[in-house]
Amino acid sequence: MLEASSQASWIELNAPAVRANIAVFRDILGHSAAVPESAQQQVQLGVVLKANAYGHGLLEILPLVHPLVDIIHLISPRDALEIRRIEARNNWSQRRLLVIGATSPDEFCQLAAGGVEVTLGDANVFAAAQMLKNKGLRADAHVHIETGLSREGFFPNEISSKLGFLADSDSPFRIKGILSHFANTEDVTEQQYAVEQLSEFEKGTQAIELLLGANHPKLERHIAASAATLVLPMAHRDFVRVGIGLYGFWPSAETRLSAKIVLPQLPKLKPVLSWKCRSQVVKLLRAGSYVGYGCTFRCERDTRIAVFPVGYFDGYPRLLSGRAHVLVHGHRASVLGRVMMNHIVVDVTGMTSDDSPVEATLLGSDGSETVSAEMLAGWAQTIHYELVTRIGAHLKRIVIDQ
Repeated sequence: MLEASSQASWIELNAPAVRANIAVFRDILGHSAAVPESAQQQVQLGVVLKANAYGHGLLEILPLVHPLVDIIHLISPRDALEIRRIEARNNWSQRRLLVIGATSPDEFCQLAAGGVEVTLGDANVFAAAQMLKNKGLRADAHVHIETGLSREGFFPNEISSKLGFLADSDSPFRIKGILSHFANTEDVTEQQYAVEQLSEFEKGTQAIELLLGANHPKLERHIAASAATLVLPMAHRDFVRVGIGLYGFWPSAETRLSAKIVLPQLPKLKPVLSWKCRSQVVKLLRAGSYVGYGCTFRCERDTRIAVFPVGYFDGYPRLLSGRAHVLVHGHRASVLGRVMMNHIVVDVTGMTSDDSPVEATLLGSDGSETVSAEMLAGWAQTIHYELVTRIGAHLKRIVIDQ
């Protein structure tokens, strides 16, 4: 892979923020009033490193979380296998890994050989079972129950008919757990649909337990992602899967509002990611000059601009054209004209008096000013999940540990 250009934008990752966010969730799991005291310390903390660690960088985030969490959840089998290689190279003890995304029969075999836990959630499990048998492999597996998201998983009433082979003595799957996904915990302040999903989850759990028999070891149950971990203690079960919250983002404004009611005090989640860029060009434009493709912006006065080598190829959305601002020397600087594939143009009038290069914070804080992921997402008519996960994997990521 080619090295990132020294002129390109870059990502800074705040390591203390990662550790602080993990501590927040550990505290929630250990002090939830709605969880029986006897079970409070039994809820394990899982984190989600899918989608290049939510755009933060899998290779950079992994060393920060690996020693601090109980289990790591991934979508891509390739990512799980890469983590196993990283553990071996660095002489780390193996962390529990669970792939919860689409997995081919061949990938089931690779994961089984690597000691990675797998999810049974679609028809691929039948071909995978045969391939595992043929290769003499067994895989630790979690059954995905369909409870109302209408995505992967088996309905509770079809467990016995579709997954009956799991009870066979020669089944290549060792069933360790049961999982599902909430559909609507983030966008609401009342959780009736989530309660209904929990009821379906219990039905699925009972169906699996009945299938496997009374002598089967206790199954681990997990359904709570960040929002449910924060505001729905009844959903914590045996472990949780914290995604967006790990990186210091609230899942939604509604989740934050609910947390004020549910928790003794509002947790302080710390954003981990900042996005910065150094200017390529700074120059003065005379009044009447047009800026960018389509001539969509015309300077009404003499305007000093800075051209930054970052654009929608890097994940800076085109919908930010004429809407967003960046931070330069602690001041808000407007994005002029269209966001281009590899460039944006910013008004730095009054922020610099000559053509010397300047540095912009595209996402993050500079002095007392902040451009948050939620702000950028709002201007781009999307959500902060999409915004950060689309930041280019090609950009350099630097871990700041101070």
